[in-house]
Amino acid sequence: MAILKIARMGHPVLLQRAAAVPDPTAPDIRRLIADMVETMDDAAGAGLAAPQVHVPLRLFIFRVPAERSTGDADDTPTATEVLINPSVELLGTEMRLRWEGCLSIPGLRAAVPRAWRIRYTGVDAEGTPVAREATGFHAGVVQHEYDHLDGILYPMRMQDFSLFGFTEELARAAQMRAEAVAAAEQRA
Repeated sequence: MAILKIARMGHPVLLQRAAAVPDPTAPDIRRLIADMVETMDDAAGAGLAAPQVHVPLRLFIFRVPAERSTGDADDTPTATEVLINPSVELLGTEMRLRWEGCLSIPGLRAAVPRAWRIRYTGVDAEGTPVAREATGFHAGVVQHEYDHLDGILYPMRMQDFSLFGFTEELARAAQMRAEAVAAAEQRA
C-alpha cells in the first residue's frame, strides 16, 4: 500500500467527468482502493474520490465517524465503505447547509447546501450491488464525493461566500461568538 498524492484545486483532473470503472474487482482497482484508504486515513479525511488521487475513475471511499453522525436512522456511523460506478438520487426537496472541507482544498471550509435525504446505488469492491438511503452527514459526504466524479468542487455549490473561510479563522470567529453570548447571558 502507498500514500497517494492528493490533487489540489486548480488541477485539471478535478474538473473533468470521471470514466466508469470497467471491472470493479480487477487487481489494479483493489490496489487503488487500498491506497486510497491509506491516503484518506493519513490525511484524516471522511471521504476520498479517485480523481482526487489523479485517477479519473468513478470510484470513491467514505466513512461516517460517530462524532459526525446525526443519530438519524439513515445517518449512523459506518466503517470505510467503497462505492464504484455510483448514482445518487435526491429524495425530497429539503436542503440544509452543511459545513464541508475537502482534502483537495486544504485549510478551507464552507457551508454548502446539500439534500438532506438521498438514495445511492453502485457496487462495492467485491462487485456486490449497493443500494441505500442516507440522511445527514452520511448523505452529505456521499454527495460531496459523488460531485468529484463529475468535476464539481464544493465552492461551485455555494450560495453564500460569507460562509467560506480558513478553518482556523472560522473556529476563532465561532469561539468569539460563543464568548459574546456567554458574556451577555451573565449580564442578564
